[in-house]
Amino acid sequence: MLDPVLLPQAESNAALPEDGRTATPLMQPAFPWRMRIAVLVSLLVHALFLSLSVGGDAFGLPGLRFPWEERRLAAHDLRIVLAEAPPAVTPAPVADLPVAAPVPAPPPPKPSEQAAPPVVAVVKQAEAERPSAPVVVQAIPSKTDDAEQKRSDNETRERALAQAKLEREKQEAEQRQTEVIALAKQEAARVEAARLEAARNEQARLAQLEAQRQEQAKLAEQARQESIRERERAEAARLEAAKQEQARQEQARQEQARQDQVRQEQARQEQVRQEQARKEQARQEQARQEQARQEQARQEQARQEQARQEQARQEQARQEQARQEQARQEQARQEQARQEQARQDAAKREQAQKDQAQRERAEQEAKREERLRAIGRQLDQEAAQRQPTASGLRRGWLFGRADPNVELVQYAQAMGRKIELNMTFDMVRELVKQPHVRPVVTVAVRADGSVEKVTFVTSSGVPVLDEAVRKVIASQAPYGPFPPALARQYDVVEIRRTWIFDTAIRLE
Repeated sequence: MLDPVLLPQAESNAALPEDGRTATPLMQPAFPWRMRIAVLVSLLVHALFLSLSVGGDAFGLPGLRFPWEERRLAAHDLRIVLAEAPPAVTPAPVADLPVAAPVPAPPPPKPSEQAAPPVVAVVKQAEAERPSAPVVVQAIPSKTDDAEQKRSDNETRERALAQAKLEREKQEAEQRQTEVIALAKQEAARVEAARLEAARNEQARLAQLEAQRQEQAKLAEQARQESIRERERAEAARLEAAKQEQARQEQARQEQARQDQVRQEQARQEQVRQEQARKEQARQEQARQEQARQEQARQEQARQEQARQEQARQEQARQEQARQEQARQEQARQEQARQEQARQDAAKREQAQKDQAQRERAEQEAKREERLRAIGRQLDQEAAQRQPTASGLRRGWLFGRADPNVELVQYAQAMGRKIELNMTFDMVRELVKQPHVRPVVTVAVRADGSVEKVTFVTSSGVPVLDEAVRKVIASQAPYGPFPPALARQYDVVEIRRTWIFDTAIRLE
């Protein structure tokens, strides 16, 4: 059972919130001064109540005795000394000795005297009752007169009285000794019973105190276990909250990564769509131009045909008129003129055929020369690819978007996408607001992806913009090593592109 003074403090300590870092003890080591005084007074009152015992009239309290008035430890053993009785001495016959009155027995000891240790009293009484040495009576011879005889008789009578008194005292001493032994036995039995009763009471009190201590310890252990369980629950809740927060952050990070990936994929698809739209627009423009050219050629041919037909019709009408006129005038001359006209027509047709044949031969010759020049350029490029340049490096060139070397085209496209998709427009956003032309830039890239040099074929007209283009190219380096097939052919590749600035950087 807990002390009523300490119970509120224990309950308040058990109800304290825990932060998961420090363990709050059940009892605080330092109390306020009022609590200290209350605990001290409570301990003194409890000690006073526990020290009171029933029995006795000491300290003015009926039925109560303090424990320090009574010896709680084992009492000393009762020592009784029995002395051997001396041999009886037969006194000389004395005539007419007065008989002494019997000595009254001593009164019984008071309760306060009974409480005193009986051992010392018995020993003292035994020593006091020890018989004295026997008295030797010698007869004194009479020499002078009757006075001396009377004196002798008186002395003899006194000795006889003393001897009788000693006998009575001896009997009384034996009687008192017997009573004292009986009282000592009773006192020893009472003391032993009181000691056993005190020992039982003390053992019961100690057992009660032990039960109270165990109950307090049990309650304290329960409070401590409850506090530990509460801390464990708080720690588990904190860990669960941390785990949920970490899972939420991980999910948010994954969602952000997914959104970034979707955004990049959309940008790439948008770039591809724009590229395809631009290619489709260029193709349509080329087809439209080709169709317009064909239509123009067809119209020109129709016009020429119509003009020829008109000219032939007019010529025919004129000839018909002349013929009719000449037919009226000179039939022969007309016939000659017709023949001359036929000859001239044949000559014209022959001349036209010759001119057409010459034009065809000239076109064929031009095409042949063009093919020969193309074959020469290809042979020069292949020789340049097979043989190192003056610097000892094999160089390749890509000045457009089409080339027989597929690896070179793919590498150039990957390089262009890296520049276009990596938010490099911010580096030139303010500069492109100035009037400029579209720069044509040739970038020489080594086999390891590093930039060898940057050459402006056509400047933008704004030096700071040209320098910004150089910084954009350098910021995206390296551009990745050459594929194995491309690396076996070239050590350096020069890629030429036209830079277009609108809402982003586009390379054409």
